[in-house]
Amino acid sequence: MTEQFVSGEPLNLFLKETRKYDYLTAEQEQELARRWRDGRDRAALDKLVGSHLRLVFKMARGYQGYGLPLPDLIAEGNVGLMQAAQKFEPEKGFRFATYASWWIRAAIQEYVLHNWSLVKIGTTAAQKKLFFSLRRLKARMQDLDSGDLSPEAVAEIATELNVPKTEVVEMNRRLSADRSLNTTLAEDGDSEWQDLLADDRPDQESLLAQSEERKRRQHFLKLGLDVLDDRERQILVARRLREEPLTLEELSQRFHVSRERVRQLEVRAFEKVQKAVMAHARTHTTALGFTKALANA
Repeated sequence: MTEQFVSGEPLNLFLKETRKYDYLTAEQEQELARRWRDGRDRAALDKLVGSHLRLVFKMARGYQGYGLPLPDLIAEGNVGLMQAAQKFEPEKGFRFATYASWWIRAAIQEYVLHNWSLVKIGTTAAQKKLFFSLRRLKARMQDLDSGDLSPEAVAEIATELNVPKTEVVEMNRRLSADRSLNTTLAEDGDSEWQDLLADDRPDQESLLAQSEERKRRQHFLKLGLDVLDDRERQILVARRLREEPLTLEELSQRFHVSRERVRQLEVRAFEKVQKAVMAHARTHTTALGFTKALANA
C-alpha cells in the first residue's frame, strides 16, 4: 500500500496521507495487530501501518545527508514498516513503534549502503556501524572538516566503535571525498549537510514506549517478590537484583546458615518469583523481558 503510494505520488500527498491517521494507544495497537495476524483483517493492517507513516518520514529525513532522494528513502522505510507489521507479536508487550523502528532503520540503511555511489562498503555489522556513526561522532568532537582526522580522534572513534584504526581512517577519507559536511544546501543556502545527518538518539515516541515497558517490568517484579517471605526476598535481591551481588559466604553469615543452604533458598526464591510473574502475565500481559533479565542477572 504505502510503497506504491510514495513511489508514484508527490511527497506532499504522502505527508497529507500521514495526517489522516490518529496516534494509537497501546491497547489499540494490540487489537489491530491481533486482528491482522489472526484474521488477516486488511483494514486493521492499514490502520496500524498508516498511524506510523509519520515515524517513517521522520526516520527517512535523518538519512538525507547521504544524497539520496527522500521519496526513495521513505519507500524503503515503508518496506521495513510492512515487515514489522507482519512479524509483530503484541503479546510480548512492546509498543509497535519501538519494534517497527528497528525494521524501518534496517531497510533504509540497506538501501543507503547499496546505492551510495561513491562508497563501496562491506556488509559486516562493524562496518555498517562505522559507516552510519562516523559523521555523528565527528560532529560530537567538532571535527567536521573534510581532511584527515587527528590521531587522537581516530583512536577515540576506533575504541568507541570497536573497529581497527585503519578502517576509521579509510572510511573518513571515503566520506570526505564525497562532500564536506559544511557544504550548504542549494535549496535554501543556509542549511548545511551536517544538519541532515541521521540522529541515532531515540525519538519521543520510542522513549515513551521504553518508559512504559520499564514500568510494566517493575510492576511484575513487585508482584513476584510479594510471594516470597522476608528471608527469601532478601537473598534474591542480594544475589540477583543488586548492582554488586553479595557472595554466598556473606549471606550465610548474615542468616547463620551454610552457603549451600543460601544457594538453595536463592534457587527456590527465583523459581517462585518466575512462576508468579508468568501467572500474572497470562492474565494481564507478557513479562518476557523481565524473566530473561532476572535469569541473566
